[in-house]
Amino acid sequence: VQLSESGGGMVQAGGSLRLSCAASGHTFDTYIIGWFRQAPGKEREFVAHIAWSGATTFYADSVKGRFTIARDTAESMVYLQMNSLRPEDTAVYYCAAARMSGSRVRIGTTSEYEYGHWGQGTQVTVSS
Repeated sequence: VQLSESGGGMVQAGGSLRLSCAASGHTFDTYIIGWFRQAPGKEREFVAHIAWSGATTFYADSVKGRFTIARDTAESMVYLQMNSLRPEDTAVYYCAAARMSGSRVRIGTTSEYEYGHWGQGTQVTVSS
């Protein structure tokens, strides 16, 4: 499994960015693909995830109503549309994959330790 993020950058508070995650090297029908973020000096935290099959989504309370996760199975891409960005959204954003079949991973699994595959991350900086 290979995951590669893009789309990070710098934006003013209230602005928008769309992150992309290119997923390859596997069939993802039984996977959830998630986004995590890590701010300087803080632990990595869950942002959102989506089931590859069926597109069920789950969000952290901190981003609910502002961020939208979506996937394009034909292009093998997962997107994170981020609107109404705040300075506290500043972080390195990571794409991650977790297999649901044969594991305890389910919709709502937010622990980073359940995700076995990670991208390299992309920086998002929101200025006030």
